Amino acid sequence: MLAYLSRYTHRVAISNRRLIGMDEDGVTFRYKDYRRDGDARHRTMTLSTDEFIRRFLVHVLPRGFHRIRHYGLLATGRCKANIARARELLAVPVPPEATKPASSAERRPPCPCCGGRMLVIESFEGNVRARAPPSHRWRAG
Repeated sequence: MLAYLSRYTHRVAISNRRLIGMDEDGVTFRYKDYRRDGDARHRTMTLSTDEFIRRFLVHVLPRGFHRIRHYGLLATGRCKANIARARELLAVPVPPEATKPASSAERRPPCPCCGGRMLVIESFEGNVRARAPPSHRWRAG
């Protein structure tokens, strides 16, 4: 079951490179037959346009659903505790914590008026002047 589900976790139902062609007969594409071995595993199929669209839409998730859901050991609520317990059981040393760079919100200076964080759009160094828009006007030709 894991092998079956793993094919659907990160990808769309079919990528563009697997599509071979489309004509009045239908849509032709490459697929992998997991019941066969060797060169026979890679096959082509032609479906009518209606059937191809129906099969494609079976893989589209309804609004509000997420493609990947984490559960079990790596569930969000208990992830750190579970990883720590797994390291303890496996007798693996805890890796040193890397220092995180300050976030962009922490690096922004406070506004002198309201105290909120300013968003720096452009800064000037020394005697450098700000660029102005071009002075020429477009001529009607």
